[in-house]
Amino acid sequence: MLTLNQAYESLYFELKEYERLGIPIFMEGYLVSPLQIVLAHMIRETGVYTYMRDYEMNEEGDVEKLGFHKVHQ
Repeated sequence: MLTLNQAYESLYFELKEYERLGIPIFMEGYLVSPLQIVLAHMIRETGVYTYMRDYEMNEEGDVEKLGFHKVHQ
């Protein structure tokens, strides 16, 4: 089982790969960096919401855009 820090590090490197592939990452409609997503996940640990991923695909089934949306628990 991953520690919380390992989970954040894993998320960061996963999102960096999407960024390297040229896939834009959005949070609540704003273009953001992988670090901004990880920091938002770290902050939300004390809140009453979480983030849901939204993958937008093209006709070939490839990810074109990745979004994160706040969801209240």
